[in-house]
Amino acid sequence: MIIRNLYLLTLFAIPLTMLTACSQNDFNDLEAFVQSAGEGLRGQIDPLPEIKPNQFFTYQAFDIPSPFVPRKNDHVQTAGNGIQPDLARHKEVLESYPLESLSMVGTLQQYDKIFALIKSPDGTLYRVQTGNYLGQNFGKINHISESEVKLSEIVQDGVNEWIEKTSALMLKN
Repeated sequence: MIIRNLYLLTLFAIPLTMLTACSQNDFNDLEAFVQSAGEGLRGQIDPLPEIKPNQFFTYQAFDIPSPFVPRKNDHVQTAGNGIQPDLARHKEVLESYPLESLSMVGTLQQYDKIFALIKSPDGTLYRVQTGNYLGQNFGKINHISESEVKLSEIVQDGVNEWIEKTSALMLKN
């Protein structure tokens, strides 16, 4: 029974010791830190910057060309008022493709006539000659050589003005 009493005494003594250790009010160092932390922080807030009013101006650039209208390039020749594509003409098969998607893959010569072999994006080969049309810009073939097909395209520049430009389709190796 003595052992049991000793056991109970230790059982109550340990938590009692822990409670007394936690109940000490030794916060002197914490209180000193809080007292000294606020020193030197007394300052002045900078005032807000002054708001400057917007300066208004009148737009007077009506004589400058519009950035939304394409400009004429140096390699494009301006044709007079007489240039206009024949919109009533029956379109050829290769006019349904952009010129950039067509490729020249070879030439054929029969007697004194030379033909160019043009490959469409779907892989079909077409035989064309001078006078045929290529591309979506009313491109008419002017000359065929062993290395290229030269054509004149009629493109719209501006609202109702048509210009003629020279393009070439090079032989693809």
